Amino acid sequence: MRYIAQHIKTIIETYTGDIPLAHFLKNYFRQYPILGSRDRKLVSALAYSWHRINKGIADKEWLDGLLAQWLNDKESQHNKEWLNDAIAQLPYHETFHLDALFPFDIALSGGIGREEWLRSMLVQPHLFIRIRRDKGKIISLLNGQQVPFTFINDTCLSLPNGAKIDTLLPPDSYVVQDASSQQTGTFFNPHKNESWYDCCSGAGGKSLLLKDLEPGVRLTISDKRESIIHNLQQRFRQYRHQLPIACVIDVTSSQSLDKALGSKLYDNIICDAPCSGSGTWGRTPEQMYFFKPASLPTFTILQQTIAINVSRHLKPGGRLIYITCSVFKEENERVVEEIIKQTSLKLIQSQVINGISIGADSMFVAVLT
Repeated sequence: MRYIAQHIKTIIETYTGDIPLAHFLKNYFRQYPILGSRDRKLVSALAYSWHRINKGIADKEWLDGLLAQWLNDKESQHNKEWLNDAIAQLPYHETFHLDALFPFDIALSGGIGREEWLRSMLVQPHLFIRIRRDKGKIISLLNGQQVPFTFINDTCLSLPNGAKIDTLLPPDSYVVQDASSQQTGTFFNPHKNESWYDCCSGAGGKSLLLKDLEPGVRLTISDKRESIIHNLQQRFRQYRHQLPIACVIDVTSSQSLDKALGSKLYDNIICDAPCSGSGTWGRTPEQMYFFKPASLPTFTILQQTIAINVSRHLKPGGRLIYITCSVFKEENERVVEEIIKQTSLKLIQSQVINGISIGADSMFVAVLT
């Protein structure tokens, strides 16, 4: 256990937040093949927990005692919820200060309470899948392996983190997608033969959701990273969808956008904009730990620029669906206000998707025309 504790100390001292903690740990474990599967799980759990709670604890000796207890108690280590349950009780401990987790005066979007949001940072969100087909078979397989699950709606299931669904379920029958991300699809309302453009596609979560809702849409996607587009195309093949028109474009450049798209206009544009990711920090607590308020204006300028640039490729009467995985008003309502000021777009509706109560991420959606 002293050996494990030394690895934890080394990780905490050397990790600077420049890359996701998951990537850092993967690279770290490559250097120490002597660490077995159980050791890696222990180290990972403690590394994430440290970034999740450290800023809020005044009594570091008490924290050291909590982690030492878990490290030295074999029964606790086999109980995956022991550490999570202990962390969830921290707000009731006299040495814990919830506000210290995020000591910045940054306004949250309407519908998100500061205390509920901070409390949610102490709990890892659930694993969610979207059922595409073979619902009965999926339920039967999960029940057969005694994997607990909860229906969020008719096609969305909540499962425990770490559930080995990749080796259990038919790969084309489901998509791993957060419940709040799935809910953005309720704003799409696609129709056959409509032209759609996903301007910041990433790995294609929203595009796949769109095509599952209406396979007959004519889809164009873009990202500035060619490798990401390749991954998206692989996913489209896996799920047996016709490949979209794909373009490598930096949509922050109006010149690059116009050169790639020409005079092309679309019925609908999905703008899932780069953001702070504050609505997903429960999954990536290291991002909250290393967050610097000075980075926020960079995101808002980026969001405004992208939305305004792509809006010029909307047909008259077309819709821009602006999405972030942020809970900050600066990236949500205020960006929408700025878009309206600088374009002829008008707001149809906007909503914060608060996923805290079901252990999901939180997101923001605005539909403009």
